[in-house]
Amino acid sequence: MSDRRLTVRKTYKLFIGGAFPRSESGRSYVVTGPKGDFLANAARASRKDARDAVSAARKAFPGWSGSTAYGRGQIMYRIAEMLEGRRQQFVAELRAAGMPSGTATAELDATIDLWVWYAGWADKIASVSGSANPVAGPYFNLSTPEPTGVVAVIAPSSPLLGLVSVIAPVIVTGNTCVVVASDEAPLPSITLAEVLATSDLPGGVVNILTGSRSELAPWLAAHMDVNALDLAGASGELAVACERAGAENLKRVLRPSGKTDWLADPGTGRMTAFLETKTVWHPTGV
Repeated sequence: MSDRRLTVRKTYKLFIGGAFPRSESGRSYVVTGPKGDFLANAARASRKDARDAVSAARKAFPGWSGSTAYGRGQIMYRIAEMLEGRRQQFVAELRAAGMPSGTATAELDATIDLWVWYAGWADKIASVSGSANPVAGPYFNLSTPEPTGVVAVIAPSSPLLGLVSVIAPVIVTGNTCVVVASDEAPLPSITLAEVLATSDLPGGVVNILTGSRSELAPWLAAHMDVNALDLAGASGELAVACERAGAENLKRVLRPSGKTDWLADPGTGRMTAFLETKTVWHPTGV
């Protein structure tokens, strides 16, 4: 009997509001390996799915942004723990995407380390980007950073390290996000979603869509309830189209100036890109 057993194939779905729905359109597309071999059928998200994801992100924003920095850091660290426990699965998916075994292992190690690094910044970024400002008068003048809101992220082609490099800085500062995963290698993104769903991260903080970046990105850029754009995975005409669509209302836009080395020191730029500064005056002695 065991010789005739069929392997249970994994169904790759979207990740919206902490759940794993199929696309409302019923569409899917074939994901292949570097040699054209079949890997899986992935859900092809529609505009309706994108709207649902934005709604989920907006609903999750007050709770996530209002949580303590310490709590966010603990959840980020928990994500790293979960990744560490699923090493074999992630390495297998990275190898299926065309990475040699050693490179896949190194990429996973770098991804886990990056989650831990951002977890450590959760309760420190406010001190680094905020300030007490000198004023000519009997007042305290304090500037403190606050999260921007809902961020639409066009993920780069790097299927895991690049993906985490754009998600982690957005959520560690209290934002929520809708991510359009890599067209070419979407499978690690949904496996990452399974990690997020079981690591105490509230539903809706991260929403991941698979499908066509060229179809979803401009529409998300034009969405009036999206407060910021990260165009890490958009280039050329697509990036220009997103910037034009985003100009319909006030949005922060982060667009890479060239090819990004995801193994380089990330710095604080991606965290501060999606923070707003609030300045408060208060009289001294009161």
